[in-house]
Formats: sequence, structure tokens, C-alpha cells
Amino acid sequence: MTDQLRIALAQLNPKVGDLSGNLALARQALDDAKAAKADILMLSELFLTGYFPDDLLFKEQFIKDAIGAARALVADTKGTDVVLILPTIWLDVTGLHNAVLVAEHGDITAIRYKRELPNSDVFYEPRYFEAGPLPLPVTIKGVSVGIPICEDVWHTPVCEHLAMRGAEIMLCPNGSPYWTNKQHIRKDLVRARVAEDGVPMLYLNQVGGQDELVFDGASFAMEPGDKLVLQGKSFEPDFIVSDWVRTDAGWTCNNGRIEELTSVKEAPWRACVLGLRDYVLKNGFSHVVLGLSGGIDSAVVAAMAADAFGPEKVHAIMLPYRYTSETSLRDARDCADRLGVRYDIVTIGDPVDTALNELQPIFGNRPIDIAEENLQSRMRGTILMAVSNKLGSMLLTTGNKSEMGVGYATIYGDMNGGYNPLKDMFKMDVYALAAWRNKHLPGDCLGRAGEVIPQSIIDKAPSAELRPDQTDQDSLPPYPVLDDILACIVEEEMALDDIVARGHDAALVKRIERLLNIAEYKRRQAAPGPKITPRAFGQGRKYPITNGYKDGTIG
Repeated sequence: MTDQLRIALAQLNPKVGDLSGNLALARQALDDAKAAKADILMLSELFLTGYFPDDLLFKEQFIKDAIGAARALVADTKGTDVVLILPTIWLDVTGLHNAVLVAEHGDITAIRYKRELPNSDVFYEPRYFEAGPLPLPVTIKGVSVGIPICEDVWHTPVCEHLAMRGAEIMLCPNGSPYWTNKQHIRKDLVRARVAEDGVPMLYLNQVGGQDELVFDGASFAMEPGDKLVLQGKSFEPDFIVSDWVRTDAGWTCNNGRIEELTSVKEAPWRACVLGLRDYVLKNGFSHVVLGLSGGIDSAVVAAMAADAFGPEKVHAIMLPYRYTSETSLRDARDCADRLGVRYDIVTIGDPVDTALNELQPIFGNRPIDIAEENLQSRMRGTILMAVSNKLGSMLLTTGNKSEMGVGYATIYGDMNGGYNPLKDMFKMDVYALAAWRNKHLPGDCLGRAGEVIPQSIIDKAPSAELRPDQTDQDSLPPYPVLDDILACIVEEEMALDDIVARGHDAALVKRIERLLNIAEYKRRQAAPGPKITPRAFGQGRKYPITNGYKDGTIG
């Protein structure tokens, strides 16, 4: 039995399905743990497969290869004093499990299975895994250690059972994606478990973007008495080593490093930048292109892209037509100059007018309407995709959650693109982020400091500029009103009469609900983007396209 433990937490950025790449990351972490003279090294949930593999788990060869990678990593512990806590998939006679292997001196000394399999929000683990029994503690260097896996700590039974069976310290590997205030939600959760069981807990979370999910890291440890003793970096990889000693009152940390937690205002920017960076790089691209219109959304996306990749990897293109104002032309160039990105102008007048001339025999004398407006947007989308194809840049799309909510976006036009950093961000949140970024530059961002988004872009009325003197409010209510109605419907699933009771016009609320419902087919075809809220379109809110339900509480 030992009275001292040095515990290393590897807060890393794995990639789903990249068994060899994740194995290399794990091996480096093992080397780092050896160099740090750690007693224990813990990796995050399902580290070797990446979190979450989805239907790769139905592929028999993938399971075999993942288990083979786990056995190879276990073998690497031979000749070292580091005990490895390796979360991975594992197959036994009862089925496939979300598991943890404990490895020492080249052998598997214990296996534990996740009991609480989440089946909500973005998690569908019962589709793939069998739930394990209530786990027993594992003895590591004479110390009784409980290893609850992620969702196991969101409920009382597993930690309670481990504590009752003698666990002296809890080590919890996680794959916990970010959404607003999630860092504080986790702390409250662990605080409750620690208070109930009287046992300290080290909570390890992964970091990085995986399709629409963003993992923010921010690993931490808490002791009884509501004592935070360890805090890792937010939105960045980290290797966290801490020393623990046994006292009469239990195990306590005597040298935990505490990093400042990312603020609630900064976290959405960091999440969008990290999600964008990892989506592009993990899918084999190295630079991006976008349409820069002189409006707030494209300006914020351009700034995020510069922060993610550096200005030299961002290509902004202005695509003016006869309705594009001189103000927009000036603001787009000013924004590009401030960001330091490449800026080109490609006019769409001739191709749009030629298309309209060719369509005249079909359109006839019908009045000009949304068809002509959408043609402008689709011409821009076509040209941007051509640049993407020719230069090998990923095209970014720039629609925000407010516009996507009511369908104020052109499918196969401004919705063209491989990734949308603003997909889960309401319009007023975009404005707030622009103002925040003009005053701050996070340490891991590669863009320029200072006012990179011109104030004139923030101040002017938003417009698609698809007809003379157009503004968004010609078709939509003011964005503060629209955002509140959408948040009530989408985020809170409120009944329409309850939304009206907040002070909104009944006819407007019903109209917004209708627009939301009929735009579902567009959202289903939209580019992915980082999940920022609990109810992101597609990853948190799944509605049918063909949907006959109407809220009947408003006549």
C-alpha cells in the first residue's frame, strides 16, 4: 500500500476511426507519463476509437482492429511502473461494451464496463453497447480506485456503489461535448457526487472537434468540502500531472495546477474556432474560402477562419451584383484588410443576366419575385464552389441559427459549403461575439488582434441585397424579437400561447412556427456546424420533414 500517487491526465484530441493516429497519441502520453514519473496515466473515454464512432461499431473488422490497438498499447506498459487506465471498446460473451482496461507491466489487470448508457441529446449508446453491472473498485498500487465512466457520474448508483465497496479515489474518463454553461454544469454534477460519497474525483475530458460536436477539455478534480484542486485548460490539449497523498481524512491533492476557466463570453468563440479547425484539418483540407458580403455573418466567419488557420489560409471573395451597395463593397474590403486575408472580387452581373435572358421564355411576363433573388444567391454559390474545386479550399457557409430557423437562406446558394461555424448561433449572439472578438484575442487563435470586424458592419442594418433597398426586416421581425420566439420554440419547446404570454404578437408567433416547420427540409441539407446549444438543429433537435402537427393553442 502506498500513501502517495502521482496521477497524469492526458487531455488530448483524438480523431474518430483513426486507430493508428490515436494509438500514436496514447503512446506519446505514456512516454510523457514515464518522464513525469507518474504512477497512473488516464486517457479519455473511448480514446482509441475516438468519441463517438457511431455505426463504425457495427463493422466487425473495426471492432477487431480497435481491440488489437488496445492490446498493443497494453503491451507498451511492460517495463514501466506506470499503470494505464485505457478507455476503449471491448467485446465479451455478453456483447460489445464501452469499457476501461487497467494495464500494468504489459498485462490487463482489470476490465470495467460503463453501466449508465446515455440515450438522449447526441448520445445513442444503447444502440451499440451492452450495459455493465455495478462495478467494483480496482486496486492500483495498493489503493482502491473507482473508475466511473462519463454518464456513470450523472446518476448516483455507480459512484455510491464504488464508495460503499471501499473506493478511496475516483478517476472518471469522459467524452463530454461542450454547450453553453456546460463547464459549470459538470462541476455541479461532480460536486454532488463528491459530497454524497466523501471521495475525491478526477474528471478527465477530451478536447477537439468531431463533426458537429466540440469537446472543450477543462478537466478538473474536486475534493470533499467543495474544494477545486485541479483545473486543466479549456479548448486546448493539456497534460495534467498532480500529486496525491493519503491523510486521515482521505486522499488530498497537494500540487494541483489550476488554469483559469474560459469565460461564458469567450467559450462560444473558442468552440466555433476549434470545431472549424478540426473539421477542416481532420478531413484533409488546409485552407478555406468564403463569400465576404460586407455583412456581419460573413465577417464573423472570416474572423473565425483567420483565428483557426491563420490569415494566409483564408480566401475571401466579394461577389457583387447591381444591388450590392458601395457601403458593402467598402466594408468587405476593409474587413479583409483588417484580417489580413486574401480578397478578390468576382462580379456576377453577366452570368446572372445571361441566365435570366435564357429563362425569359419560361418565366414569361410573370412579375419579378424570389426566383430572381435566389438566382443571384445560387450563382454566388456556384462560383464559390468552383473556386473550392479548383484551389482545393473548403467552402465555408455563413448562415446563422435565426436565418436557418425560418428558412431565410437559399438552398444550393448561400447554403453551399462544407462547414458552417455559425449554424447554432442566433443572430444577436453573432453581434455579441463580433463585439467581443474586437476586444480579445484568445491565446490559441492565429488571427490578428484589435478591431478586425469594422464597426460599420456591426452597426448597419442586415440585408441580403437581392433587391433595391432590401433589409432583413422587410421579411422578418427585428432579430431580438425573432431570436426570443425561436429560442422559446426550439430551445424550450414552449407552447405558442405561453410564448404570446411573454408579450409577443400571436399572429407573429404562429407565423414563425410555420416558417420553422416548413424549413426543416432545408436544414436537413445544410452543412454541419459546431453544436453550441443543447438544441442544435440536427444534433439536438430532430424533427420530421413531413410533419402534420400544428400547435392548436392559438386560433
